[in-house]
Amino acid sequence: MAKESMKAREVKRAKLVAKYAEKRKALKEAGDYAALDKLPKNASPVRLHNRCSLTGRPKGYMRAFGLSRIQFREMAANGLIPGVKKASW
Repeated sequence: MAKESMKAREVKRAKLVAKYAEKRKALKEAGDYAALDKLPKNASPVRLHNRCSLTGRPKGYMRAFGLSRIQFREMAANGLIPGVKKASW
């Protein structure tokens, strides 16, 4: 499980990205790179990192489900994810 501070940092970054999204778009269209440079670094969407919604694990993230591969496997095996079942042949 990820540290709570790491999870909180990602949430804070996501809020900053949402807050400055319109302003960034307008500045990019105007070509005003000096003003873009003055915005907070964490306001850039590139700095966001996908994390598992349950554990906060940053690696092995499955975008379609918002979970790490480990949590996905556990939940799928227990039948907690609709439409997903274990393959057998």
